[in-house]
Amino acid sequence: MNHLLDARGLTEQISCDSAGTSGYHVGSAPDRRMALAAQRQGITLTGSSRQFTKRDFENFDIILAMDESNYRDILAMDFDQRFEHKVKLMCDFCQAHGDREVPDPYYGGEAGFDYVIELLTDACEGLLNDIS
Repeated sequence: MNHLLDARGLTEQISCDSAGTSGYHVGSAPDRRMALAAQRQGITLTGSSRQFTKRDFENFDIILAMDESNYRDILAMDFDQRFEHKVKLMCDFCQAHGDREVPDPYYGGEAGFDYVIELLTDACEGLLNDIS
């Protein structure tokens, strides 16, 4: 998403951050295989992993979950159900792909990482079109 925001000159209007629902990799750089898949598409992944917090509900207008499990984990943190309207599935914004969830390529090969980059690019472009 940050790559597309930069390419469209929208970094001053829209901010994007990434966080996981578990703390397994907090502080880690992006997975090397995912970074290589992104690089093949002209995208440079930066930053380090952090865990989603309750404060994120107030700090962001839209909260996107990669799959149903993460979606439920995020909603479970919204005890008062005040922010449920902000939480969506990433693939809800896909324009060319029919996937309901972003698959986890962690245990797969290179093609799985390439597909996830393609899928996320589709979803991010759809989201940008939706909010424009």
